Amino acid sequence: MFIYVNNAERALPLILPGVNCGVGTFRGAGIPVCAKKTERLRMSAVTYVEAIVVGAVQGVSELFPVSSLGHSILFPAWLGGQWARDLSIGKDSPYLAVLVAMHVATALALVVFFRKDWVRVIGGLWTSIRDREVRTPDQRLAWLLILATIPVGLAGLLLEGLLRDHLGKPVPAAIFLALNGGVLYAAEKFSRPRTEDTVDFSAEDTLVMRAVTVEEAADVRLAKLRVGEAVLIGSAQILALLPGISRSGITMVAGLRRGLTHEDAARFAFLLATPVILAAGVLKMPSLFLPENQASLGPALVGSLVAGVASYIAVRFLTSYFETRTLTPFAIYCVVAGIGSLVYFSV
Repeated sequence: MFIYVNNAERALPLILPGVNCGVGTFRGAGIPVCAKKTERLRMSAVTYVEAIVVGAVQGVSELFPVSSLGHSILFPAWLGGQWARDLSIGKDSPYLAVLVAMHVATALALVVFFRKDWVRVIGGLWTSIRDREVRTPDQRLAWLLILATIPVGLAGLLLEGLLRDHLGKPVPAAIFLALNGGVLYAAEKFSRPRTEDTVDFSAEDTLVMRAVTVEEAADVRLAKLRVGEAVLIGSAQILALLPGISRSGITMVAGLRRGLTHEDAARFAFLLATPVILAAGVLKMPSLFLPENQASLGPALVGSLVAGVASYIAVRFLTSYFETRTLTPFAIYCVVAGIGSLVYFSV
């Protein structure tokens, strides 16, 4: 514990061992006596306006292949002033706690949008465990998603905090954002040619062929991935721990390299991202309810609602967009924004 005693020439710090850490004053000096809690008190709470704007940015950039973490760092830095002070990523930062709530909202939006898929996948997992077999496309897709999620889950537990603390700054985020654009562009130039796959439902145990939705047909195609391919695609998400590298973008790149179409690569990326984002958010959610973050609870709720709506609109747009279009526009944006930010923050 530190106590600062005013002297005619300077303030002298006194270390008092064995004293509980608290906030107080010494002889009317009006200076906090606990360095650790003083630092927390200096952290500004996120305002409602900031939460609404950041929620919209988070909801869109989490699913667009442009890196939500990179934008969470660069956006406040570009605005500067009070925004840069309030929205600074760091340990015990209220902003970081608010971002966690927004991530949970994004994951819930994905669950709602792909609710029919998740009902089939969870049903397939249940019947697979019950019958001890992997026979149907839904059963196979369920296990592929589980196996493909394990690597990034382990990497996140081990590396996420370390990478955020050391690289969660504007210059590294700008560099990785530019690299993200380069990877997206290279994937479009050098990925395998798109091949259309015919789905055969004749093996199903039905006497009459039922109508098959576009979503079911897509899930059947994804279920044909080999285990190694699915794990490789899922492992690509580890790179998204770097601020500026997009989770959806890098996963799509890995899918395109394995011969998936843009539509199927995007779909698989969103399905893979859902449990990862949701689990990470729920794991860190208690930090939002710490005493020093109480003032940010209201803005966190409002910002999360905005993030959830923005995420739903984004995923609905992107699933339609990638039916006929490519990653190239996002690649150009990332390169321009990344290089521009690097020049701005390096000068």
